[in-house]
Amino acid sequence: MTATSTTGAIAQVNTLATHYAFTIWNSASDFLIVIILVSIFFLFAWYIGRGQLVAVLLAFYCAYALYMMFPYMSFLPTGPAMTALLAQAGLYAGLTLAFYIILRRVVVSDFLYIGIFGLIALSFLGAAFVLALAYHVFPVALVYNFTPAVDALFAPKAYFWWWFVAPAIGLFFLAR
Repeated sequence: MTATSTTGAIAQVNTLATHYAFTIWNSASDFLIVIILVSIFFLFAWYIGRGQLVAVLLAFYCAYALYMMFPYMSFLPTGPAMTALLAQAGLYAGLTLAFYIILRRVVVSDFLYIGIFGLIALSFLGAAFVLALAYHVFPVALVYNFTPAVDALFAPKAYFWWWFVAPAIGLFFLAR
């Protein structure tokens, strides 16, 4: 009798531990996406230059304007969710690259100063901008389901404008 109850208790503990381990891992993996994006922006600015980070952030805005007005969206595939996501993200990335090439020639001021705290903050705001775009502009929800914690930060329509304008506000206050 005790062996059965002990086995049942161990099975319940294993089930509970597995459930919480997967919940913690899923939450950590979503925030790992944020950390990786922040690290990419930070390392880009650290090794390539702070002016180039400013050019990337400004290129995001320019590309968004053209992306929203792109007249040939009907030609992009809507088929499998991953294909549609890659096509739309590829179009946006191409527009961003084109504007980055243009803006990096303009934003190479020797007088631009962004401290380490400002660099980290702008990297976070750039990553948040990309995630907000993923939630509201690209069909990421059809391909990947984020955890409720990340959904609470980026999914509400009311927050999109704040995440959208955050890098510009950060540049206004942190770039000198």
